[in-house]
Amino acid sequence: MFYYGFDMTYVVLVLPAMIFAMWAQFNVQSTFKKYTRIPSERGMTGRDAARLILDRNGLYNVKIEQVAGELTDHFDPKAGVIRLSSSTYNVQSAAAVGVAAHEAGHAVQHAEGYGPIKLREAIIPVTQLGSKLAIPLVILGIILSFYPLAYAGIILFGAVTVFQLVTLPVEFNASSRAVEALDASGTLSGDGLAASKKVLRAAALTYVAALFVSLANLLRLVIMVSGRGRRD
Repeated sequence: MFYYGFDMTYVVLVLPAMIFAMWAQFNVQSTFKKYTRIPSERGMTGRDAARLILDRNGLYNVKIEQVAGELTDHFDPKAGVIRLSSSTYNVQSAAAVGVAAHEAGHAVQHAEGYGPIKLREAIIPVTQLGSKLAIPLVILGIILSFYPLAYAGIILFGAVTVFQLVTLPVEFNASSRAVEALDASGTLSGDGLAASKKVLRAAALTYVAALFVSLANLLRLVIMVSGRGRRD
């Protein structure tokens, strides 16, 4: 759908989602920096909090390592390692403790066989294929006027969108586990616990934004292919 050289499907669908995603990324960074100024109770670092949660769940074999960067924290299930960023690993703040506890929550999910995380891992091969081939297949299908090929690309892109959708309960559940563990263990309370919740909510919004971007692009592809198909 082009008007005077503008792709209106991009302007109407994708651009607002992209702006939301950029705002969400800015928001999580600014929220994290804000609550880094609130010290953690008992002088615990991000690493201390993650280790406490892991040990309370019997995950003594899961290691914790430091990696460079800010908010590059993640759990690597294949290596059995939680990697905490420089802004989290040895930092005694409510923000750092909350983020580290969230990653420990992912480790607990894997250990318990949490359903959504198993589903997300099962569709990773398809999503990796979709992220590489979906757009080229759609474009090639349109150029050749061979629309089964274009719709195959849409299906692959749909798998990427499903991955983003399944990611939401995984991330929200990890944050919920983190807050419960920090509260129950007395690691954080009062203002510290409230600050940690705000950081985790801001982080969760980035995954919501990623889903919106994926949905907008999926709808745009469907409109493009179906519109070309009718004209041909």
